[in-house]
Amino acid sequence: MDHSARTMLGDKASKSHLTVNTNGGEKPHVWSSSEGGCQIDIGKQIFCNRSLNMKNIIAVGFDMDYTLAQYKPETFESLAYEGTIRKLVYNLGYPQELLEWTFDWKYMVRGLVLDKKRGNILKMDRHKYVKVAYHGFKELSKEDKVGTYGNTLIQDSFDEPDYALIDTLFSLAEAYLFAQLVDFRDNNPGKVPQDVRAAVDLCHRDGTLKQMVAKNPKRYINEDTSIVPMLKMLRASGRSTFLVTNSLWDYTNIVMNFLCASRTSDGGITCNFDWLQYFDVVITGSAKPGFFHEGKHANIFEVETESGMLLNTDNGTPMPQVGNTSPKVLLKGLNKSCRVFQGGSVGHLHKLLSIESSSQVLYVGDHIYGDILRSKKVLGWRTMLVVPELEREVELLWELRDMRKQLRLLRNERDLVEDQIHHLKWALKFESLRNDEKQKMTSAVGELESHRDQVRLAHQQAQWECHQKFHKIWGQLMKTGYQNSHFAHQVERFACLYTSQVSNLSLYSPDKYYRPSEDFMPHEFHILPL
Repeated sequence: MDHSARTMLGDKASKSHLTVNTNGGEKPHVWSSSEGGCQIDIGKQIFCNRSLNMKNIIAVGFDMDYTLAQYKPETFESLAYEGTIRKLVYNLGYPQELLEWTFDWKYMVRGLVLDKKRGNILKMDRHKYVKVAYHGFKELSKEDKVGTYGNTLIQDSFDEPDYALIDTLFSLAEAYLFAQLVDFRDNNPGKVPQDVRAAVDLCHRDGTLKQMVAKNPKRYINEDTSIVPMLKMLRASGRSTFLVTNSLWDYTNIVMNFLCASRTSDGGITCNFDWLQYFDVVITGSAKPGFFHEGKHANIFEVETESGMLLNTDNGTPMPQVGNTSPKVLLKGLNKSCRVFQGGSVGHLHKLLSIESSSQVLYVGDHIYGDILRSKKVLGWRTMLVVPELEREVELLWELRDMRKQLRLLRNERDLVEDQIHHLKWALKFESLRNDEKQKMTSAVGELESHRDQVRLAHQQAQWECHQKFHKIWGQLMKTGYQNSHFAHQVERFACLYTSQVSNLSLYSPDKYYRPSEDFMPHEFHILPL
């Protein structure tokens, strides 16, 4: 189905699945099943790009960080930012004054592109046209923007190594620091010992961040009491569940224990391994996206959960341990219903879960390139992308429906007036007219041009106000003007499904047939009929 057809379907919004109060007093929602069931608010819906029949799925897998575990940006991103600053100053010799900098965790958004050579931050549409551009924290003029990027559609793919895509929430702190360093370098030539590119490429994941989270998970991770019911529902439906994360076992156990453990009366958590009952296989230290290459040769070790000891395996099959390793440890590990591994590749996972066809797997992640693109494009897994920002975005789309309708009317009026001006000018140039007719037409053209300018100004002002309602700098996540944003284009290309949080799966039947024409697509959410 082409884009325009799908948009029309989205606007009609299948009445059996969408309830709208024509007086504008009630937000749209869907039913969890065609027979009725519970109402699902639009912010919690699962949106569909490609038809997916869950009856064909035998295994559902999850990433952990920013998928099952949603980190609090105001604390976690600030922690990442402060850790990077300290590393720049104490490890790389940056000026001490950087330690006085502060972090605005709301400033950056996903889907931006860093031009590491020029020090610019870009928001592009689906065709890779640059629509919003900043140099550090200073907006580029239209002339500078067009002069720099006007012809790069053919010349530039906006890929590494000269560009960096901000495609995960974890990258927002780095993007903000990038802008600060650009301004600092411009104002203090020669004071920064390395260029901005080196700062952006700096790896600050040296363990300090995770150690801080492990000490107090509640400070950095959102609690979600719907995760366990969701996992129980999937397993009760006869499906296997698995976890594939780049985090190592020690950190994985702390985070998953926090998410799945029962709380005591005082809100505390008893640390144990009970959360493993919700999975068939857990793979830590997976080194995604390389993990998704079936031909990749990588050793896979079984993890003894209590000690963290790694045990040799023969492609996942237990091996007798040589030397002084206690056989009791191995047997104890094998008696659990869930097996925990480190390393390996997707071939090992398929063997462990007896998966015959890649299309039988649904994988849920937050990273378009690390989770979604590779698993779908390389393997053919079905995919679901978690986009936490989506919930607020679709809520705003509904709240601003009158403003957006007015924008459309202004745009239509501007286009109509410009058509009238064009026809009058054509007549003046090519038709034989009497002098009085020419004077009349010339006067009409002047009046129409004045009216067009007024409408254009009103439209620009209204568009800017709408833009700022979503984000004061970058606007709507899934749109750039009237085009889908580059981020939305990636979501549309590579994610079969997408939603605001992983636990939204628990709101739907585990055997649901997801169809794109039935669901409201938020980046195609145009004016609702009144």
